[in-house]
Amino acid sequence: MTGFRKSLNIILSIFLLIGTHMPALCYELDTSVDKEIQRKYNSKKLEQDYLNNTINKETTSKGQNNVYKTTPNIQLDYSAVLPEITKAEKKFYRKIPQWTRFSVKSDQTISNYTKKGTKITFTSTQPVYKKNITIPAGTKFYGEVVNSHPPQRTGNGGLIVIKLNAISYNGQTYPFNGKITKATAKKVFLNKIKGKRQYLSGVGKQIDKGENFYKKSRRLSNKMADNPILIILSPVPTVVGLAGYTGATLLSPLTALTVKGGNLSLPAGSTFEIKLIDEAYVN
Repeated sequence: MTGFRKSLNIILSIFLLIGTHMPALCYELDTSVDKEIQRKYNSKKLEQDYLNNTINKETTSKGQNNVYKTTPNIQLDYSAVLPEITKAEKKFYRKIPQWTRFSVKSDQTISNYTKKGTKITFTSTQPVYKKNITIPAGTKFYGEVVNSHPPQRTGNGGLIVIKLNAISYNGQTYPFNGKITKATAKKVFLNKIKGKRQYLSGVGKQIDKGENFYKKSRRLSNKMADNPILIILSPVPTVVGLAGYTGATLLSPLTALTVKGGNLSLPAGSTFEIKLIDEAYVN
């Protein structure tokens, strides 16, 4: 009787394995809870509020620990920016050569939820020496968010694009055409600061699910092989597990399309490198 009960338990385990551990064959997602939440709440607003609260707590905490000092969000009055210098006037001004680079830190938090059109300010951390001119540390640079979006499906991370358009020098503000080439010591390509892409990570996770399912099926086959009554059925779990593993591997490029990328959040005091695209003139 004890052997019969043991056999019965193993048979039930087979059905349980097939019925409840098949994520490798398809991407299971219980959306019933999500639909109820979306019906009552704005899920995008909840996500943004959570991120903003996290950013504010992080900024406050770091400020208390004197990791860096945050400065107010300084909005540039563009009416105070001098117009472009004419060719005739250039001989009376000092030139900052094209491609000059500046090490700066942000004066406010920047994230992929920062709206397009938001003004961003930076402060240089090191002096820059060029022919006939020195741009001291503490110089202000002004920019504007020209594009941004939160993390997206297909593993695409958050994005923010900032254009630098003014520099303050000797109490006067001048036009400045620049872009960001580094953010927190990481290279930035095409001026696009991006959150971590998660697509390949999503592919790997789906394959791992299939592998774990296959390992469970092998363990069940081994148990059945030790039972004289169920030994004839012992290959079944392994075959099912192998099918699941194969299915997870083949379908992983598709199921990974549902994965969101990483959020982008750069607190005030983060380091950047600014590159001057066109030569600038100051006095």
